[in-house]
Amino acid sequence: MKKEGEIRIPSGCAISGIFSRDGKRFSGRDIITSIATMHDRSNGLGGGFAGYGIYPEYKDYYAFHIFYDSIEAKHECELYLEQHFDIINLSKIPTKQHKNITDAPLIWRYFVTPLHVRLQSSQLEEQEFTSRCVIHINSKIEGAYVFSSGKNMGVFKAVGFPEDIGEFYELDQYSGYCWTAHGRYPTNTPGWWGGAHPFALLDMTIVHNGEISSYDSNRRFIEMFGYKCDLLTDTEVITYIFDYLVRKENFSLEEAAKIVAAPFWSTIEKMPKEEREQLSFLREVYPEMLITGPFSILLGYNGGLMALNDRLKLRSMVAAEKGDMMYFASEECAIRVIEPNVENVWSPKGGEAVIVKLNEKGRIAQCL
Repeated sequence: MKKEGEIRIPSGCAISGIFSRDGKRFSGRDIITSIATMHDRSNGLGGGFAGYGIYPEYKDYYAFHIFYDSIEAKHECELYLEQHFDIINLSKIPTKQHKNITDAPLIWRYFVTPLHVRLQSSQLEEQEFTSRCVIHINSKIEGAYVFSSGKNMGVFKAVGFPEDIGEFYELDQYSGYCWTAHGRYPTNTPGWWGGAHPFALLDMTIVHNGEISSYDSNRRFIEMFGYKCDLLTDTEVITYIFDYLVRKENFSLEEAAKIVAAPFWSTIEKMPKEEREQLSFLREVYPEMLITGPFSILLGYNGGLMALNDRLKLRSMVAAEKGDMMYFASEECAIRVIEPNVENVWSPKGGEAVIVKLNEKGRIAQCL
């Protein structure tokens, strides 16, 4: 019998990310292999993946992935979609039976574009119109949940261990230039399909290891701007904060990271004048968006990927590269299992954002 202190309790959750700067599309098999290496950091109550570049034939349309609890919820949601969008294609998301994935909801996929007349009458730009429709479905239509809503990307998640979920969704049949993954070890919230990571709004996705002690104040503030945090997990608020800062306030990701994981005042005081004034301004204007508590996150979006630790680096995060490929994971073993000869392995500092983008070959300038 093991004595107290001899039982290993992992420091919550596992995250992994793979990115090709050249925009080279590769199978989802590698990200499944990577996250499976950290099996013991999960407990089978949630996992998931996000892939970018996976729908090139529908790249100009929003891809809605939706969970339904019932046929009635599906009918109500589809009526709403028909009233607000032109539905280009719809189908069940392909899955295969897996002994460890049970109680699955109905899982459907829709490629849509906003109806021109609806867009004009709303006087909203396209992304804002679409995000409001997603929030309406998730908060107003009981039994329907849009868990992915970006262009040329998709989220795949469930209750189970992540490697089983990857097999369930047959992710080795998809190809993308960026993949992120999450293995969940929930401590304060229930394990359910909607509460698994990644969390997404439009093309932005978040996988997160940690616990947000500032969740309640963050949630109350962000809900003032029309967001609804009702998915029973603190990670949801991180997604909405970054969406607000980047899409609505037009901050760069680097600036948004300095708000979310702001340096301590004692650190800011020692900085050069221009940097000190900028960071002081951000802390004073956006104090409610400072996220406290231990966290490491991977934020995916069309054309890029960002890794960020809390400012004290209370959760692990390893980065590495090889050629045009960039890797992030909670543990180095999850990188070396898919690329044994990685180069420039390092651990990003607390509060230091590592941002990688497609290079010119991938049609977007690189920034690291």
